[in-house]
Amino acid sequence: MIRLHFFTEQVSHGHVLTSNTLVEPLIPIVKDLNLIAMIFAIGLLYAAGFLITEVKGALTAEGIRIRNLARFATLVWFITAIGGVFIEVANLLGHGFLDAFNVSVDREFLFQTSLGRDFLFQMIAGVVLLISLGRVKKVGGIYLGLIVTLLVLIIPIFQSHASSAGNHGLAIGSLIFHVLFVSLWVGGVIGLLAIAPAEREHSINRFSSLALWCAIIVGASGVISAWTRLNFLSAWQSLYGVLVILKIVLFVVLVFIGSKHRKFIMTKLTGTQQVFRLLANESLIMLETVCIGGLLSTTQPPLSKASLNLATDQIISITGISMPGAPTFWKVMSAYVPDATVIGVLLVMTALYVKGVLILSKRGDKWPVGRIVAFALGIAGVDFATSGGLGVYAHFAFSYHMIAHMILGMIAPIGFVLSAPITLALRTLPQGRTDKERGLRGTLITLIHSRYMTIMTNPIVALTIFDGSLFALYLTPLFGSLMKSHSGHLFMDLHFLLAGYLFFYVIIGIDPNPRKIPHIVRIIILFAAMSIHAFFSITLLSTSSLIDGGYFTSLHTPWVTNLLADQHAGGAIGWAMGEIPILIALIATFIQWVKDDGKESKRSDRASDRAAAMGEDDELAKYNKYLAELNRRDQR
Repeated sequence: MIRLHFFTEQVSHGHVLTSNTLVEPLIPIVKDLNLIAMIFAIGLLYAAGFLITEVKGALTAEGIRIRNLARFATLVWFITAIGGVFIEVANLLGHGFLDAFNVSVDREFLFQTSLGRDFLFQMIAGVVLLISLGRVKKVGGIYLGLIVTLLVLIIPIFQSHASSAGNHGLAIGSLIFHVLFVSLWVGGVIGLLAIAPAEREHSINRFSSLALWCAIIVGASGVISAWTRLNFLSAWQSLYGVLVILKIVLFVVLVFIGSKHRKFIMTKLTGTQQVFRLLANESLIMLETVCIGGLLSTTQPPLSKASLNLATDQIISITGISMPGAPTFWKVMSAYVPDATVIGVLLVMTALYVKGVLILSKRGDKWPVGRIVAFALGIAGVDFATSGGLGVYAHFAFSYHMIAHMILGMIAPIGFVLSAPITLALRTLPQGRTDKERGLRGTLITLIHSRYMTIMTNPIVALTIFDGSLFALYLTPLFGSLMKSHSGHLFMDLHFLLAGYLFFYVIIGIDPNPRKIPHIVRIIILFAAMSIHAFFSITLLSTSSLIDGGYFTSLHTPWVTNLLADQHAGGAIGWAMGEIPILIALIATFIQWVKDDGKESKRSDRASDRAAAMGEDDELAKYNKYLAELNRRDQR
């Protein structure tokens, strides 16, 4: 028990140093088995949801078979996760494997350490998937299962080895995208192997487009991830460096073989037994690369003298970045510390949006320039508030945090809503391969008109999430807890952005909406949002104690001399910056109301003209006759 406490700090940061020579070699083996089983589950779920033909959203017999294989793969990674718990505990204790079967020690490991909580989340998710996948009969359930499995895969990355350059956001974000798209790439090939030959013929082309995206993202993220850990010459002579070089060589081989295979398969070997052998050889090389990646995750990266100094820096240990100088306009505008997770999401969004516009352009259709500008402003706003100077200073002062919050929650979402991404997707996404298959476009339409979206687009629900979450976040201990970790910052950023997008999508959105909300209701909701936001800001201005749970106090920021005054400044900024976007939305709502009335008038005029041309009465004349008839009845 005492020894487990001694190693808690190392486990929390992903570093374990023990002399247990009997158990320690089992750690990378079980980890690789767990990772491979998870990749199998991801690939099979991807195949069942995206590669196999479905019938109006329902799984076919082949889809059910692949779903059952995915369930078996889930069982394997669930069992290996349980085994991993006992092996890690035995390694921490430094005793035999049987000593790990101690309920109190295992409970302490699972609930008191970050590594243990990752195992616990993985096991809970495994149980949920094992139960739910057996009942899934539609692709929607497959999509949810795939999302859960991907989350299980990437969440432990937040506890991975820190960057030797001290930039945790860049190191963790690049690793997240690397692991995510490696799993989709390798899993996709495994899914093709599992699919029956008749279905495989229709699935190769669809997977090839994803494989190209995966190869590009895996290569780029791998370069960034390697640089953050091997940014000095002697690092490449370490075991970690040798493994990275071996992985690079295998990646180049995979890209070459994959491109040749895909071209050869699609032109000459579609539907033959030789296709299976080619895919099997490719998947074996992929799995070898995955095993090397699993070994890398259990190997300590080399540390330079500079990185050792950074490791002892209290500010970096708390925030992940160095303390910036006193803020000036130039420093705020020019500072940049990349958060690779957010940047990766923004790059994928931009690539998809540009691809959609190019598809329309090739058809001869035009996409409004104003929508492209709105999208670009939204992307720029998110980047500035997360990786730019504003995002940097938001780690060290509540006032700058509140400015970033306002941009993420109220300004950038307006740009995204006005860029009409859903409309663009509906006009460019591929339809089903058969008349009965929904395809991506049909799935999106189904989601828009689903019961879930009908609930979420209720103005009261959107308002509650948009403004109610302010009180839940800032006036509870949750804010201080989230500020102390990179994952907490990421959660807040995503929440602000999605909550703001949902609210403005309901109020001023030009994309399809399952609800037809009257303009007067929208105006009432906007006035309510303005009032609630003002009340929240006044509450912050009236606070007499800090709400950060000691986070800003621990930083000892030299250019913030009065933390309470800075907190009050954040409340004032939230009030001022919160009212302006709502006023803009209010004006936009009035304009939309006038335009809709004008369209209705024109529609009525056109109907009257058509009736007159055909010698019929228009609607007004018919209504007047109806009133006259009622009057005659009353007189009789």
